Amino acid sequence: MNIGVHTPPLADESLEGALGYLSDIGVDAIEPGVGGHPGEDHLSRTEHLDNEDAQQVVRTKLEEYGMEISALATHNNPLHPDDERADAADTELREAIALADQLEVDVVTCFSGLPAGSPDDEVPNWITAPWPPEHERALEYQWEQATAYWQDLAAHADDHGVDVAIEMHPNMLVYEPHGMAKLRDETNERIGANFDPSHLYWQGITITDAIRYLAERDAIHHVHAKDTKIYQAQAREKGVLDTTAYDDERNRSWLFRSVGYGHGESHWKDIVSTLRMVDYDGTLSIEHEDSLTSSREGLEKAVDLLERAIFETEPGEAHWAE
Repeated sequence: MNIGVHTPPLADESLEGALGYLSDIGVDAIEPGVGGHPGEDHLSRTEHLDNEDAQQVVRTKLEEYGMEISALATHNNPLHPDDERADAADTELREAIALADQLEVDVVTCFSGLPAGSPDDEVPNWITAPWPPEHERALEYQWEQATAYWQDLAAHADDHGVDVAIEMHPNMLVYEPHGMAKLRDETNERIGANFDPSHLYWQGITITDAIRYLAERDAIHHVHAKDTKIYQAQAREKGVLDTTAYDDERNRSWLFRSVGYGHGESHWKDIVSTLRMVDYDGTLSIEHEDSLTSSREGLEKAVDLLERAIFETEPGEAHWAE
């Protein structure tokens, strides 16, 4: 298991500058954006796709700093009811998969997307309850749209030998482990999770149980290291479905936090240990979205904690059990 960083917080740095900084603080891998919400500041999808010379420059820089790419990221909504927006997101995702194949990167991270609630709607609709009955019918319609799209996308990923790691995210159709398992069942083994605990904490999901549930289905393709703190004084009054702006920290029920600032070091050691139990030996990619600290300080504190949590060696024989 190694430590990585999702690089959008370092958008003010060139690729080489980001690699140099991250290497100096003990990071082993990067997860650069190649489209969608993460942007493509460190790895332009359009400039590198089908361009061997440009790709070789990236390989050389990675080798120079002893780094690897854990995944390419393109988080967007390919199921958007606006055809133009959906088509753009679909192109980004398909091209990201093709580029990952060319760069010999195993994983692309993304969202499931979210359709509208009916063919006539213009806005994506996140359904969180089955009543009144039109909401249940809307959810059935959304899954029909998603299944058809993701079956085709999964075949595209399989053609390229690339896993697609979906971040379970509220305001997307797949936002919790059972929905993730359902989409995988409807598609193929290329479809799995970018396991980001930050979105699960405030839903009341136990992280280690969720890891075990998805691992039983061989459905964890990538992991984000990102924390969340629930602020009970606010949550007791208005719950956790909170539409308060993220930068209005005092009035939110919960905030994304740097690793260790939502849950302590022992909790993160439990996460690492559970991932090892289920044979995940990939990257813990730090995603910094903590508005109470700077990007660099948040990244450095997260790296410091994770260095103490991860195991550097393979397990030995259980000699005490002989």
